[in-house]
Amino acid sequence: MRTRVHGWRWRNNPLRRRSDVVEAWTALAVAVLLLVGAPLAGALAGLWAHDGARTVAAAQRAERHRVRAEVTGGTPHQLPSVPGGREHAYRATVRWTEPGDRVRTAVARVPAGSRQGDVVDVWFDSEGRGVAPPPNDVAVWQHSVAVGLCAAGGAAAVTLLGHGVVRRVSLRHRMSEWEREWARTGPEWTRRKA
Repeated sequence: MRTRVHGWRWRNNPLRRRSDVVEAWTALAVAVLLLVGAPLAGALAGLWAHDGARTVAAAQRAERHRVRAEVTGGTPHQLPSVPGGREHAYRATVRWTEPGDRVRTAVARVPAGSRQGDVVDVWFDSEGRGVAPPPNDVAVWQHSVAVGLCAAGGAAAVTLLGHGVVRRVSLRHRMSEWEREWARTGPEWTRRKA
């Protein structure tokens, strides 16, 4: 049967070594960093990413414009199969009428499954190139949460890695302290009695 004494590294006793104190303080620092530091790093990184993504989305919304256009050609007869059953957009020729009755034709991204004659929403940049739609609020939040989770996970991983290094160095110092103590007291214990 084994009795465990809690907090022995904090108490002053003859068996406590300097490495024990360092390891105790390190464990406390690791607990604080994991419970407070990592979530705080994740939250700050997520907020920073949210601001950046919102700015990019607003700039793209200002630069890009949506047009209702008719698909006129270039649609593939057989789309390649994608694992998971997701269908992606592809490029096709579309035609639309601008204000002033000017008819325009361009190659743009159209949703998968669009056929010739379908009316679809397509996006163009300021130079008239077909582009993807700007990110919506859901995409901005998904990006922010992903960055925040990665930052929190990275902070936790760095903390745990640092703790492992400190424990290994502490163990090495503890063993050398024990060796020095045994070299000093060992001869007294192993002396032959006459």
